[in-house]
Amino acid sequence: MKSHDILLRAATPEDAEAMRGIYAPYVENTAVSFEYAVPSPGEFRGRVERTLEKYPWIAALEDGEIVGYAYAGAFHPRPAYGWNAESTVYIREDRRRSGLGRRLYGALEALCAGQHILTIDACIALPRGDDPWLTGDSAAFHARMGYRRVGEFPCCGYKFGRWYDMVWMEKELLAHTAAPAPVIPFPELSREALERAGLSVM
Repeated sequence: MKSHDILLRAATPEDAEAMRGIYAPYVENTAVSFEYAVPSPGEFRGRVERTLEKYPWIAALEDGEIVGYAYAGAFHPRPAYGWNAESTVYIREDRRRSGLGRRLYGALEALCAGQHILTIDACIALPRGDDPWLTGDSAAFHARMGYRRVGEFPCCGYKFGRWYDMVWMEKELLAHTAAPAPVIPFPELSREALERAGLSVM
């Protein structure tokens, strides 16, 4: 599979169970996610629904099957932070290192810029040495995507009986002006904006 064989589209709540299946191994078998238990089907569907009220959630499909997803969310709920968003991406284990993450992130960043979101941030777990549950791959991926490290929290997360660091990495999507344009909720983006980001629009 190559990333150009993949169709990207806006996710829907009906995609939640397939995306939950992609997420579950990251919870159960890695420290990529700091969750201890896989969210229930209802909880995960609720996350999709709440996210889509304002932010993009993208599904990547191969032959009609979801093989990865990416979404943005609130960096912080207070209104002054409204021009920042937090990014997340998960790829099915057998589709990792295929270029799919780069393609999903590129589309996500284009959609966020279309919403007038200026800065996108990623919260990334880091191991404190050789670790069976976590590598430094996520931080390296974000660096290749143009993110820079802006904050570090040592021993911030505890999972599998060990401590993990957490870093914030950030990318400026648009210039910060004295009077930024209001953020457009994702459901209000035009068809043209979705297509420019590489999404298939039915």
